[in-house]
Amino acid sequence: MKVFRLILLILHLGIFLLLFGVLLNAYVPPKVFPWFNLLSLGFPVLMITYVLLTIFWLFCWKKRTFLFMLLGLFFINPVKRWVNYSSEPKETPNLKIISFNVKGGMYGPKEIEKYISDSQADIVLLQEYGWQKFQFEGLKRSDSTMSIVSLYSKYKVVGYKKLIAGDYESFNAYADQTDIEIKGKTYRFINTYLQPFKFEKSMVKLNGDRDRDEQKLKNILKRLIPTFKMHQEQVAMIRKGIDESPYPVILTGDFNAVPNSYEYYHLSEGLEDAFFKVGRGSGTSFHDYKFPLRIDYIFTSKSIQPINYRVDRSVKLSDHYPVIADFNLND
Repeated sequence: MKVFRLILLILHLGIFLLLFGVLLNAYVPPKVFPWFNLLSLGFPVLMITYVLLTIFWLFCWKKRTFLFMLLGLFFINPVKRWVNYSSEPKETPNLKIISFNVKGGMYGPKEIEKYISDSQADIVLLQEYGWQKFQFEGLKRSDSTMSIVSLYSKYKVVGYKKLIAGDYESFNAYADQTDIEIKGKTYRFINTYLQPFKFEKSMVKLNGDRDRDEQKLKNILKRLIPTFKMHQEQVAMIRKGIDESPYPVILTGDFNAVPNSYEYYHLSEGLEDAFFKVGRGSGTSFHDYKFPLRIDYIFTSKSIQPINYRVDRSVKLSDHYPVIADFNLND
């Protein structure tokens, strides 16, 4: 029994070090050491294992329980970026935003049109737009938006600029900034689609064949590591649009990156994660795999007050769920 407990203790300490490595994504870029970013993908599994082991020590009446509970405080905020429980809002919002990767409308363009039209959103930002000619009631598409990211608004567009424009084959990332005048004040909306990993289910599903599964894991790493490094360059381009903005910023999109990743830390710098502030439940937004993945976000300048944030899991019109946020724009 002592040997078993020793093994669990070493395992527990190892998991703590791996979890702490995830936090280092705030400081270490993928081009220097990409493995910390890789750890961010496994954060939910690592955290659940850490909690279960802490509970085990508690039932064993071991003093080390309190040590691991204390060390676990480092991960409260990282956990809240995945799963959060905020109180019910009391304020009244005056701006509704939807960010939605529509997968080119392949799941049903007419159904998407109806969903967005019925939502009564003020501004809609789409990713993987494709060449669909969506028509949403009460919303007008910005004429300047690209084929991959697109913006629809009730309000007047007063400025536009491309931040990232890929060529689809080798560099499939897109981002643009749209300045919109709302009730006499201008806001900068940045719509983002970072480089995808281009995985198919068959590429990541292990089938028990040792040699094939080992090759699949190698192929996964061959895609993940170079993409992390590409993301570092793309994040820098988007940060320029944020940092140089004379207006409050609302950053949305499909980041193809999970919470506590390099991409998350550096894109959210100086901004607030609407889910972290007012979200309830799970933030998982990509549902094509069984593994929980939150890769769609809405960040805002601190002068913009988030009132409500939700992932609409009742809608399966893409491999992503729409993410919806309500805000109060102070007059």
